[in-house]
Amino acid sequence: MPATPTAYTPKTTGLLSAIVVVAALGYFVDIYDLILFSIVRVDSLNELGITAKEAVTSQGLYLINMQMGGMLLGGILWGILGDKKGRLSVLFGSILIYSLANLANGFVQTIEQYAWLRLIAGIGLAGELGAGITLVSETLPKEKRGYGTMIVATVGVSGAMLAYWVGAEFGWRNAYFVGGGLGLALLALRVGVYESGMFEQTKKTDVERGNFLALFTNRARLVRYAKCLLIGVPLWFVVGILITLAPEFGAALGITGPVTAGLGVFWCYFGLVFGDFASGTLSQLLRSRNRALQMFLVFCGAMVAVYLFAIPGASPTAFYVACFVLGISVGFWALFVTVAAEQFGTNLRATVATTAPNFARGSVVLLVPLFQAMRGPLGLIGSAAVLGAVSLLIAFWAVSTLPESFGKDLDYVEE
Repeated sequence: MPATPTAYTPKTTGLLSAIVVVAALGYFVDIYDLILFSIVRVDSLNELGITAKEAVTSQGLYLINMQMGGMLLGGILWGILGDKKGRLSVLFGSILIYSLANLANGFVQTIEQYAWLRLIAGIGLAGELGAGITLVSETLPKEKRGYGTMIVATVGVSGAMLAYWVGAEFGWRNAYFVGGGLGLALLALRVGVYESGMFEQTKKTDVERGNFLALFTNRARLVRYAKCLLIGVPLWFVVGILITLAPEFGAALGITGPVTAGLGVFWCYFGLVFGDFASGTLSQLLRSRNRALQMFLVFCGAMVAVYLFAIPGASPTAFYVACFVLGISVGFWALFVTVAAEQFGTNLRATVATTAPNFARGSVVLLVPLFQAMRGPLGLIGSAAVLGAVSLLIAFWAVSTLPESFGKDLDYVEE
């Protein structure tokens, strides 16, 4: 059990401190790059010579899997480095890598080049959010940190809307160039951002830091970690399958006009902006992370049902409204990452806060094959319904059995 204090009094930091601002802007660029492929998938593949509908779908899923596979690898790498070397080194190192990969993506000429660069970008994208949330959680007073992580997420997810606009106005190659440029420009904001005092204090002790395997050597710790991971899976079921494959679902639902993945992503992430703000505020008002998460998971389940069963034959406008409200319903992302950070001690906090969202994102690598396997016997709608129901029920159980972490003192280490 975590019980050992580090004898450190956290510095009181304002909600608009340099740490919160840089973490929020870093996540903004992170989401821009993360979602950009879903937006430019069809246009970029068509220009690279992939035009058949089934080929676009299969190659698109392959590239998504490469990106998400990179995030799985990067989550472990950056998480360990965050606890061993510091939160700041991960925050800015990850931004540098995904920015350079973004720039290179604008020059690709083959599917294989595209795939390997999405892998590298995924590795880079894996570090920013966990490091940012850990820094914010450890530097803000415990009564305010829910608001701090809410700001990071609310600002961050709006990066998807910029990605849609840039992709639509300037083309997919230029969209990648813009993303890379934004990331490199963000590195200039390093001035005024300082390392977590809790981490600095822990460095002075002989406690082991960043041991990823320590999450698996203690049964209670492993169960706590697994539950944290499971909470985030429904969001990536929604984004990675329901929204990314919006054109395919639009056709299967008999939507009366064409729908695009780009607009689906835009409206979903527009909803996420409101959802992240609402979930973070709700957890502060209720003084409970768990109750707020439970309410949002129920909301999400209702909206998945609406998306799959209540809008067949509807107009494209109605479809995009469903995408928007579905986005609000999965706006518990910031809350999920905050809970993961609050559940573990300083010597493993960055490891957990970084691996948890990336393993949740990377769950798409498992969800997609399951979805494809069930698609044959159950069809597109039936497969999505089964997968969504299972992921939501498991996530609700995980939340309901985790210790409440609102107002928890984070000044301790895992023994």
